[in-house]
This record gives sequence, C-alpha cells and structure tokens, in this order.
Amino acid sequence: MGIKLKFSFQRKGDLTSLYEIVEALRSEKGCPWDKKQTPQSLKKYLLEETYEALEAIEKGSPEEIKEELGDLLFLLLFIIYLYEEAGVFSIRDLVYLTFQKMIRRHPHVFGEEEAKTAEEVISNWQKIKSKEGKSESVLGNIPKSLPALQRAYRLGERAERVGFDWNSPQEVFPKIYEELRELEEALSQGNTSQIKEELGDLLFSLANLSRKLNLNPEEALREALEKFEQRFREMERRIKEKGKGLQELSLEEMDALWEEIKPAKL
Repeated sequence: MGIKLKFSFQRKGDLTSLYEIVEALRSEKGCPWDKKQTPQSLKKYLLEETYEALEAIEKGSPEEIKEELGDLLFLLLFIIYLYEEAGVFSIRDLVYLTFQKMIRRHPHVFGEEEAKTAEEVISNWQKIKSKEGKSESVLGNIPKSLPALQRAYRLGERAERVGFDWNSPQEVFPKIYEELRELEEALSQGNTSQIKEELGDLLFSLANLSRKLNLNPEEALREALEKFEQRFREMERRIKEKGKGLQELSLEEMDALWEEIKPAKL
C-alpha cells in the first residue's frame, strides 16, 4: 500500500505539497533511489536540470519552460530538505535569510535610497555586498565551476564596472590579433604549456569581444555547435543515400559536399 499524502491535489499550487513529496520519498517506505541521495550526489543533476531549463527558455515553449523549471524547483527543494533532515538548516531559515538579503540589497525599493538606472542599482549592490564582507574585489565571487566562456564573460563585466575595458568592439581586435600571433609563435616553438596559455588568452579575448557586442559567448558557441551538428548529419545522410560512408571520401570531397550543404537552412 502506497504512502498517503496529507495534501490533496486541490492544493496543487502550494509549495508545501512538493516538500511533502520529498518527505515521502525519503521516508522509510519511500523510494530506494531517493533515500540514497546526498547534496553531493545531486550536484550533477542540479547542473543538468539547470541547462535543460536554459534550453527550454531559449526554445521559448511555455509548456516546456514550465516543465523544466518545475523539475529544477523540485530538485532545489529536495536538496534543501536533505540539509533540513540533517539538522544543518531549515527551509524557513533559508527563506528568511534570502528575504532579509533581498530587502537589504534593494534600499531603493524598500528604503530611502534612490537608484534611477540599472547601472546605479549594480553599483549600490556591489557597495552593499562589500559592507557585508562578501568580497573586497570588484570581481566578486563568480563561481569557478561556471563554464569557462561564461565565467570569462562575467569577469569582463565586473572589470568593466571600474572602467578596465575597451571603449568599443573594434578596439578588441588588435588584442585578438596579438594573442593569435603569440599562439602561432608558441606553436612554432613547440612549447605545450605556452601553447595552452596563449590559447586561453585568445579565447578570453574572444569572450571579451562577445561582451562588447552584447552577445553571450556561451549562447553563440552553442548555436554554432548546433549548426555544425545539423550540417554534419546532413552530410552523413547524403553520403549514406549513395551507399557510401564518410570514411570513403577524401577531405576535398567532404569539403565540396560541406560547401554544397552550407547554403541550406537546416
């Protein structure tokens, strides 16, 4: 006989009912898989669900967005419950802490200060965080676990706030050319560690160019990868129709087919 929940589906909009689901899954008669989980074991799923939510937002389908955000919300509640279960903190503690922080960091809404632009809000936000002892650096505490291109973009944003930046996208190009020349030089010398360093510098410069163009490099690269994958699969399909495999084609033949496919909107 299954576990009976306290709340009926008539309260389907109540977050408490979701928390009760977690409690049931973790109970003695709950799910063997859920009972084995820890905050550490759920980290990979948290990352996966976040990216699935981001992908849904990019696609723009309301139903898909709703579903993926729901999955992410449930996983967050699950992790919070694990800490509450272990006696580290409760969901009430977490909500109260976040409530106080949001009030404190929006004095232009809940206090007497004024902020008429988004830039003023960001400036005040940094000052408040500094007073809280969060970070003395303008760079803040951007997670090192972020995808590297995204972290490069965010670090550039932070440096920009104090004027350590180029004035326009065009001014970034000389830096890109400089890094490319240094990479070529490192390649000619065959120094592996230097090649890696110069390649990193080049990628960082490209991320900064993306930022100056108001384009997120992660999104741009994802779209490029999607385009490459679609074209490559189309190339495979066309070759298969001829009863061949890509391995049977020369590089010149594959290049010719690639150029033929490129104009098509896949």
